[in-house]
Amino acid sequence: MRMRLAIASLLVAAMAVAAGCGSDSSDTGSAGPGSGGSSLPTSIGQGEGALNLIAWQGYTEPNVVKPFEKESGCKVTVKYAGTSDQMINLMRSGGGANYDGVSASGNASNTLIAGGDVAAINPDLIPDFKNISPALQSPPNNTVDGVHYGVAYQWGANVLMWNPKVVKPDPTSWAPVFDATSYKGKVTAYNDPIYIADAAVYLKAHNPDLKITDPYELTSDQLDAAVALLEKQRQQIGNYWSDFNAQITDFANGTIVIGTTWPYQVNVLKEKGMKATLPEEGATGWSDTWMMSAHAPHPNCMMKWMAYATAPAAQAKTGYTFGSAPANPKACANLEKLQANYCTDYHVTDQNYFDNIAFWKTPIPDCGDDRGQTCTSYQEWTTRWEQIKG
Repeated sequence: MRMRLAIASLLVAAMAVAAGCGSDSSDTGSAGPGSGGSSLPTSIGQGEGALNLIAWQGYTEPNVVKPFEKESGCKVTVKYAGTSDQMINLMRSGGGANYDGVSASGNASNTLIAGGDVAAINPDLIPDFKNISPALQSPPNNTVDGVHYGVAYQWGANVLMWNPKVVKPDPTSWAPVFDATSYKGKVTAYNDPIYIADAAVYLKAHNPDLKITDPYELTSDQLDAAVALLEKQRQQIGNYWSDFNAQITDFANGTIVIGTTWPYQVNVLKEKGMKATLPEEGATGWSDTWMMSAHAPHPNCMMKWMAYATAPAAQAKTGYTFGSAPANPKACANLEKLQANYCTDYHVTDQNYFDNIAFWKTPIPDCGDDRGQTCTSYQEWTTRWEQIKG
């Protein structure tokens, strides 16, 4: 992936220089760490007065946005997206100049980097960058060849949620959503080709003969096995979900009783008695990054937003609202005031929990090992996903 994106990295870095960060950012001096030798801005200029974002619902709530607007003078407008594909399409709309930035997950961020859609940034301009969890400072989903294309925001697992009044005993495995037929018509799954990786996580644990090492690096035979499992699961599915509100409604009214979900829905449905867990096989997950458009109309406001969004106060507010782990553990002091043991419950500094999550990334033919170019592409996953759904 790093080698394949090297050229895109240089192109995007060059576009970032051209875009600059406003009239007050002409001092290019030392580009700072991770700039790949590019002459990136070394200061943030005056805000342009507006900021247009693409975000997951729950990431830009009023208690986070309003203080930023007051502090920066940047009026925030947000377009919510339900899938990573929607985010990519929105970022490319209007020649890439309709939006300033996006809260991209790993299955979108590398695509945006490779496509030249996002700008390289100087992490020196992010005061709390040094406080972000070490594993999230330069992860492969937002950093290529030492060049940073954004800053980590929140992370979490795609967990298993169920209605304990119907699903008994409490499951510890993904088996009830893949193998059992007890809940036929009341199972839900995420409506996105990346969900194929969830089946691969299950098969990696239960069918070692397939020799799956990475759920996003699947050979044709491994992809066939995952698709076969999902075609079997299709007979149990009541709804595929992408709209989190629709899934909340389905669980609340009993239309759905078990399936994969995000911590946000778990947080909302706690009062309805729903339960959730990270199953014994592990899970897929997301580590989201604020990224700036290579054609951002308001680059200074976007950089101000990234600096603000990674500070402990904003991290804590978003984590508490969304039910996610903040990228900056210093947010825990604020979170513990809102909910006792929050950072323990959400495994903010639990490396073992983190290691059991296969974070979203874009499938490409390069397997990343000695198998070479024998893995399947995201385009193939998309075609097979439509086949699964029928």
